[in-house]
Amino acid sequence: MESQTEGLQDGVWAQPYTLASGQTQYHQLGQVRLWVTLLDQEWQLRSQTRAPETDPVTWTQGIGHTLPSSDVELQRFIRPGDSNVVTFIPGVASLPTVIRPFQPLTIPAGGRCVIYVGTVVWMKVCVGEAKTVLTEVPLGMPSLTWVGRNTMEGELCYSSSSFARLVLEAVPKRPWRAVTPVTIVNQRTEPLLLERFSLPTPLLSLHLNERGQLWTPGVTVVCETEMNSASLNVDQSLLAAAGPCQQVGPAREPVARGRLVRAFDRMFG
Repeated sequence: MESQTEGLQDGVWAQPYTLASGQTQYHQLGQVRLWVTLLDQEWQLRSQTRAPETDPVTWTQGIGHTLPSSDVELQRFIRPGDSNVVTFIPGVASLPTVIRPFQPLTIPAGGRCVIYVGTVVWMKVCVGEAKTVLTEVPLGMPSLTWVGRNTMEGELCYSSSSFARLVLEAVPKRPWRAVTPVTIVNQRTEPLLLERFSLPTPLLSLHLNERGQLWTPGVTVVCETEMNSASLNVDQSLLAAAGPCQQVGPAREPVARGRLVRAFDRMFG
């Protein structure tokens, strides 16, 4: 595979890039390498996931004529119209994400806390003025888990480990992860041991601030009685610390405006 290190610049979400026929745009972000090629009649995509031990912190891109070796899988798409513009839109996970703190956290009876959670996003490869989606590429490889009372009742979720940070400044800000402030309110008369909880990622929209960081609205979870049920509300605004933002990705599922969204079974535990 030829070197891709020359002429690289920072990648940007929701920015149109223009390619000439025969050119390839190369992206490197997270554990993913992506090549997008424009030909006269088609778009071609090649992607490769690198070893999980790598820990990149930047997103770089460049346009040239370099292709990876032939062992990188190729996807071909009919070119809709004659547009030569490609745009990359972030998308939240299509399934709820079960967050597992490395160390359980106890919230006293009547107490509350805010934890900051980072979740991986998907890259939607969109072409033309209409931003037609060709495909989505996960920018991380979350594992799957089943959450439910038994093997018949429940739902499939992604699983993600977390430091469950209580200090926002300690949260790594990377272009392929979105930060969600989660407020947990324990209205029970007993302490709440937080070993895992289910974050409804499909209900969250994505917003980009001036520093290239992705944010979602905050989520408030209220546990009133039973450990395995809770009510949830998605905030209508972003955390002030995110700064000025523009929405770059819609929620995958509609959210009722304002008040309580719905009650969730199996939110905790």
